[in-house]
Amino acid sequence: MTTSSSTALRQALRLAGPDTADALAERLRPELLAALSDRFGLPEEVVAELVGPGGASLRAAMAADHEAFLLRAAETGDPAIARALWDARYRPASQHPRRVKDIPGLLAAVLRAADPSDPRWYEEDGLVPLLQEEATGVELAPALTGPFPALIAYSLVRLAPNLPLPAALDAGIALVQLAGGEGLAAFVRAVEEAPDIDLGHPGLLDLMRSAAAAADPESFLRERRPAGEWTDPAALQALLMVRDGHGSPAKPDGLDWELVRREHARLPFGTETRHGSRHRSGNRLLGLIGWEGCPHDLVMESFREHPMITARLAAELPFEALVGAEARAGTLRFEEVLGRGIREGRLSVDRVLTEVTPAAEVLRSLPYDHEPTRKALAALADRLGTDPVNWLTCYARTGRARGSVAELIADAASATSRKKRNTTWPHPLEAVFPATAPEASRAAFLRLFECASQEAQIAVVPHFDARAVQHLLVYGEPAPAVRDAVVAAHGVSAPVSQASTDSLSPEELAHLLDLDEPRVDAALFLHCRIDQRERERMLAGRLRGGGTRTVPDELLRALDEVNLGHYRHWLVAGLESGDLGVARKLMERLKLRIPAARLRLLIAVWERSGPDAVREILAMDRLPVTLRRQTEQALDAPDGLARLRARLAAEEDPAKLVAFLNKTPAYDAGQQPHKLTGDGIVLPWAALREAYRSGELTRGLPEALAERADCPRELLLEFLAHTPEDSHYHHSCIQPALDRGALTPEDLLTRSAPARTALSHLIRALDSPGRQEDRQQLRAYAAALTDEHLGTDVEAWTVCLRLLPTFAGSLTELVATAGAIVRPAD
Repeated sequence: MTTSSSTALRQALRLAGPDTADALAERLRPELLAALSDRFGLPEEVVAELVGPGGASLRAAMAADHEAFLLRAAETGDPAIARALWDARYRPASQHPRRVKDIPGLLAAVLRAADPSDPRWYEEDGLVPLLQEEATGVELAPALTGPFPALIAYSLVRLAPNLPLPAALDAGIALVQLAGGEGLAAFVRAVEEAPDIDLGHPGLLDLMRSAAAAADPESFLRERRPAGEWTDPAALQALLMVRDGHGSPAKPDGLDWELVRREHARLPFGTETRHGSRHRSGNRLLGLIGWEGCPHDLVMESFREHPMITARLAAELPFEALVGAEARAGTLRFEEVLGRGIREGRLSVDRVLTEVTPAAEVLRSLPYDHEPTRKALAALADRLGTDPVNWLTCYARTGRARGSVAELIADAASATSRKKRNTTWPHPLEAVFPATAPEASRAAFLRLFECASQEAQIAVVPHFDARAVQHLLVYGEPAPAVRDAVVAAHGVSAPVSQASTDSLSPEELAHLLDLDEPRVDAALFLHCRIDQRERERMLAGRLRGGGTRTVPDELLRALDEVNLGHYRHWLVAGLESGDLGVARKLMERLKLRIPAARLRLLIAVWERSGPDAVREILAMDRLPVTLRRQTEQALDAPDGLARLRARLAAEEDPAKLVAFLNKTPAYDAGQQPHKLTGDGIVLPWAALREAYRSGELTRGLPEALAERADCPRELLLEFLAHTPEDSHYHHSCIQPALDRGALTPEDLLTRSAPARTALSHLIRALDSPGRQEDRQQLRAYAAALTDEHLGTDVEAWTVCLRLLPTFAGSLTELVATAGAIVRPAD
């Protein structure tokens, strides 16, 4: 059964009234059993046995939680069902299949319900032989106290080295309860006869031998079992998973860390590195350190072997890790530790600032969005005061400082130090375009400087080099007064360097645009993702403050640096500028492919700069010969400009543009719209809609048009009559239109065809995050629709579902048609 068919069944059962849904489920029992078989990964006959008779039980199974249903199946005690569960893979909604045997507690549930006298458990393809052949060590943990003696013995041999002694004794007790002292004696003999078997506990085998010979073997073992230790199956399972290298399972409630310590002393978890699966790391301690409350000595043992990964995974990293030899050797990334530890209150900010080294690493790694951290740094920065020499000296010494942040600041603020004190910025650098984030000492200094008082910042910024100015304006958040002080000290170069990034806030961008400064505009044009209308304004010479100017040389030079492979449209923004300098640049750099685009440029130049400017463009010899001759003739004619405008109108005739879009083979149809818009030509949407209605658009073109963000809703609705397929490997244009709000889920319900494809799109759209309101509205609409046409008529619902796979119309038409078939009008 396909996913869409299964979903259609499930939705029908939700929309129909309870009694109707029960009757419909019984009527479609074969289809529902197939859907449930696919959902739970079990054979249909097994599902039928689990579900039982009646439509209500089928409907409940369709809505049941996967894991709860499968756990109930495990509790039936049926060997055939248990065997099927072990191999099955179920399908959670919109997720990859999962193994049923990985459901927590599944095997334990099977074993609790099992009757060991049933011979089917031991058949060649039964569960007991299968577990002995295929189960991993961790999977066998529930079998240690299960109902099958042979499986207990096998599991104990497999798991004993990794088991705590109390758990191994529990397995022995279970074996005695089922097989008596003879069974335990047989186990001892088997181990003795197999020299390669090591139970991992000195004296355990002797203890079991003595128990087997005792008058009451069970009491003998119980008396020697440490009371209250390792009694929680979840804790034992987690320990085995860690031992086996299965990453870091969830920490069991009430875990006794002293017992874990003793297990580590008995058999160290190991710190050797093994290559291979990421889930089977050789450092088994890594599976423990992520648990809250993990003892510091275990964390530090792991840290000394693998400092970087331990710092990343540990729930709590002891402070000694930050000041020990590993940290001093540079093997610890503070940014992975300090932010989390300080925010969670595990690390003292004051201790970090006064004890952790080196200062530059600490300054780069602190959580500056954490107010107590900023206050503590501000208090330290106050020691530097407003004296620029102190701050310049602090920056100069940051890179070489081996002490803490507090020591660095104290050293820089000391006027009595014999070290050199800086009165100018050391090793000054120019700004870079585009801006690059500060690194090393510059990053550390900028972080510290941002915590300083506004008075100190205003006093110091005049002494910054150009790179520091750029870093402050682009990557810092200076107050308006500080920004004004920067501009006053460094002039227009400051906003120019700020305009060299695409990460400006709307307020910052508006401020820079309002300057109408040529160098700033050039930097924004090249390095900031400004709106296309702003590019058009700049290349037309229109000022934000009003008025017009000749496009400045700084902006013209910027056009030479534009990457045409990615940003051709930046230059096309100047197509109708009319500025001669801009037009010359466009002619030099662009090959205008569409006749209308060439005419637009010539007309704009004529209108703004006169016929002589047009002659300069023609003299560049970058236009087709025919167009040059026709333009030269127009230049000599009194109505020459009108002639060019008439020719432009002919070239932009919607029918001609539609013909241009249609003349490409279907496999390349998606490129044609880009060719027009790439030369600044607006697509003739009204004409395209008429052409689509009359069937004149080439195959592939409608989908290419629908993918465009500017495709009108009216045309998208027309396209829904032939909705393209949506699959895991090919996502059609419908989903992006839904995401941007050009289409609604209700449109798919009422307009999209064929119905099966519409349902597929609806499923995917409504499964997306943030669609809760859409789901509720659509459910109400669908309920009203089905109530009107299908009502409580089971036959009508059945016809509707069976028509779905081949119905050519919309889902709304499908429902109406099904109702009309069963209940034709009188």
